Amino acid sequence: MSHRNAPLTETGRLRLARCVVEGGWPLRRAAERFQVAATTAQRWASRYRRYGQAGMSDRSSRPHHSPRRTPTRTERRIIKVRLARRWGPARIAYLLGLNPSTVHRVLVRYRLARLSHLDRATGRPIRRYEHPTPGDLIHVDIKKLGNIPDGGGHKIHGRATGGRHSSAHRDPARPRTTHGRPNLGYSYLHNAVDDHSRLAYSEILADETKETAAAFWHRAQTYFTSCGITITRVLTDNGSCYRSHLWRDTLAAAGITHKRTRPYRPQTNGKVERFNRTLLEEWAYAQPYTSETERRQALPHWLHTYNHHRGHTALNGQPPASRVPNLSGQYRCTVSM
Repeated sequence: MSHRNAPLTETGRLRLARCVVEGGWPLRRAAERFQVAATTAQRWASRYRRYGQAGMSDRSSRPHHSPRRTPTRTERRIIKVRLARRWGPARIAYLLGLNPSTVHRVLVRYRLARLSHLDRATGRPIRRYEHPTPGDLIHVDIKKLGNIPDGGGHKIHGRATGGRHSSAHRDPARPRTTHGRPNLGYSYLHNAVDDHSRLAYSEILADETKETAAAFWHRAQTYFTSCGITITRVLTDNGSCYRSHLWRDTLAAAGITHKRTRPYRPQTNGKVERFNRTLLEEWAYAQPYTSETERRQALPHWLHTYNHHRGHTALNGQPPASRVPNLSGQYRCTVSM
């Protein structure tokens, strides 16, 4: 395809060449007639004599010979290391004594998938999937999160004095663990994310027992139902609470099919795993909080922003609410603490 400033299309080149070759026009006269250089007129006339009409199309700009290209043997070594060890360009370059940019060009030339697109266990490309309608599959997971001591943690006081077990946060009235350190405890983020829309429901709870997980699911299902979403399947990992009879019976009573991920394959539940990461980056560790209460109070607003206003890269920059047709008028997301 000709570039936009080219004076001649393929039809124009053919007309020019025929004027010179078949009409006997001088090169200078043909060049003036078609407003191109005489050398250009000569080039298209020569191609017409040799190739006929087929020679009027553009040729590839790729050189016929590349003397400075990386040797084939070296390319094979790069590919072998990449497939065997799943290393990036920098580590491969150090091992083989090459420039990282050279290794990167070879990997791109052979269209090897990025490491972020590969399964860490098998090295195979990760299969991306998305269910066609909201409620076809809900991803559920639990994220353990350390509590923030009163007065703030290391983000405010520094790691030497603001750690969870530092002397600055010791309270004689609190029970102590081993080595005389106070136990501030943990919170458990129970999260549910719709596969199609990425609409999320989250609660901060005290533990991850089967009773707590089942009660969380009752509230999560109520929330999704209020958004007009009918749930048919739920996907979880193999945690003890999700293997319990109580969890099984809770889903069965609602007519929901329970699916579990393969052992040691958390990427199967990747959408809620990615939500966990976003939750930590944009809420839990986004700013220095002075207490656990302050951090918990910030969650409802963040979750509302995530569902209704924050653009999602997997949704072409639209928020999850844009994929839920019956969500109009829903502007609050309940979060238990």
